[in-house]
Amino acid sequence: MKFQRQNRLLGLLAAISFTHILDFVIMMPLGPKLIRAFGISPSFYGMIVSSYTFSAGIFGFLGAYLLDRFDRRHALLVLYTGFIAGTLACGFSPSAGALIIARIVAGGFGGMLSALIFSIIGDVFAESQRGRATGIVMSAFSVASVIGVPIGLKLADRWGWHVPFIVIAVVATGLALSIRWILPAMTGHIHSDGRGALSPVSLAIRTLKSPNELWAIGLNFLLVVSSFSLIPYISTYLVCNVGMPETRLFLVYLMGGGATFFTAPLIGKLSDRFGKRRVFVVVAMAAIIPILMLPLMPRWPMPLMLIVTTLFFIFVSGRIIPAMAMITSSTTSDRRGSFLSIATAAQQLGSGIGASVAGAVIVQDTTGALRHYGLVGFVSALVTLLSVLVAGRIRIVNEGHRAGGR
Repeated sequence: MKFQRQNRLLGLLAAISFTHILDFVIMMPLGPKLIRAFGISPSFYGMIVSSYTFSAGIFGFLGAYLLDRFDRRHALLVLYTGFIAGTLACGFSPSAGALIIARIVAGGFGGMLSALIFSIIGDVFAESQRGRATGIVMSAFSVASVIGVPIGLKLADRWGWHVPFIVIAVVATGLALSIRWILPAMTGHIHSDGRGALSPVSLAIRTLKSPNELWAIGLNFLLVVSSFSLIPYISTYLVCNVGMPETRLFLVYLMGGGATFFTAPLIGKLSDRFGKRRVFVVVAMAAIIPILMLPLMPRWPMPLMLIVTTLFFIFVSGRIIPAMAMITSSTTSDRRGSFLSIATAAQQLGSGIGASVAGAVIVQDTTGALRHYGLVGFVSALVTLLSVLVAGRIRIVNEGHRAGGR
C-alpha cells in the first residue's frame, strides 16, 4: 500500500478509535453526574463501567472465531454499525438498568472493533513500522481527552449526561460512510487453501499451545487491570477527596490529553528505533510514580494536581503503545485477527475485573470521600511491575514462522 494511502488509512483508523475511546472514557468524568442522577453507589457505578468491558471480553472470544473469516473492510463496517447503535442507546437510556444494557451492546461490538483495528495495522504495516502506526492510532486517546471529553462535559453540564453519547453516535455515523471509500478490500489473511475458520475450542487450544501468545495475552490483561483499578474513580476522587471543583474536571483531560497528543507518537517512534520491549520497560517503570502519587494526593493547589494527573496520562497510556506493538507482532497475519480478538477479550475482562474489584474495596464515607483508594494504587503498582517481567518473555514473530516456537 502506497505511503499516501497508508496515511489516509491511519487517519481513518485513528478517527474510528477516537469515537470508540471517547465512548468509553467519557464515562469516567461523568461518574459524579451519573451517581447523582440515578442515586447509585460508587460500586454500582463500577458495575456500569465494567458491564462494557465484560461484554467486550465475552464477545471478543466470539470475534476470535469470526474476524479472520471475512474481508477486514466488511467486518469493520458491521462492527462499527453495531457500536453506533449501542452508543445511541446509551444516550436514550432512562434508567441505570437500561444504561447497563446499552453499555453491554456498545461493549460487545466495541471490543471486537478494537481487535480488528490492530489486526489491520498488523496486516498493512511491517513490524519495523508498527510502533509508529500504533502510536498514531492510539493518539486518538489524546484527541478524545483534549477535545472530546471537555466538549462532552460542557454538553453534559448544559443539556444532561445523555447528550455526549448521542453526539458520538452522530459523528461515528459520518465516519462509517467513509470506510468503503478509504479502506480497500483486505482478504490476504484468509486461507487460500479452502480451510474454514477454526472452532472456538480449537482456537483456544491453539492459543494454549503457544507460549508466546499466552505471554502476550497476559501482558495485555495485566496492563488493563493496573489501569482500570484506578481510572474509573479518578474524577470522583479528585472532586470528593482532593477538592477539585467539578467544573474544572475538564482541565485534567485537557492537560493530560494535550500532553499525550505529543508523547504518544514519540513513544511509538522510540519503540521502532530502540526496541519495543526496552521502551516499554522504561515507560512502565516511570508510570509507577504517578500511579502511587495520584491516589494519595492531598488537597494540593490546582497546578500540582494537574502535574500529577498529566504524568499519569502520559505514562499509564504511553506504556500501552510499545506493548500493543509487541502483542500485534507476536503472531502471524493468518491468525492475527483471531488472536488479537482473544487478547482484546482478555484485556476487556481485565478492565472489568480491575474496576469491579477496586469498586468493592473502595468505600465512600458520609462526606462523599473515597477510602482505600491508596491501597488500590499500591496494588496497581505491583501489577505494573509484574507486567514488566511478563513483557520480557514475549518474542517478535517473523511472518511465516509459528508463534508457538521458541
